[in-house]
Amino acid sequence: VQLVESGGGLVQPGRSLRLSCAASGFTFSGYAMRWYRQAPGKERESVATITNAGGRTNYADNVKGRFTISRDNAKNTVYLQMNSLKPEDTAVYYCNVVVFSLDYWGQGTQVTVSS
Repeated sequence: VQLVESGGGLVQPGRSLRLSCAASGFTFSGYAMRWYRQAPGKERESVATITNAGGRTNYADNVKGRFTISRDNAKNTVYLQMNSLKPEDTAVYYCNVVVFSLDYWGQGTQVTVSS
């Protein structure tokens, strides 16, 4: 299993970013996918989840209405569209999948929200 995140960067408050996570090594369309984030000095937290076919999504309260998770099963890719970014969204963002009860993580992509 391999997960490769991309799309992070430095952005001003109120602006948008779209993160991507390219997956390989497993049957992507058969598994729910998740985005997590970890800010400096804080524990990793769940941000958003999407079911295998994309029919259901779930969000942390602090990103609800601003972030949208989606997936393209033909491209084996999951996305996180982040709008109205705030400084408190600054973190390393990770893609996650659980396959046969094992957690797999990407290397993470840094998102910094600052003026």
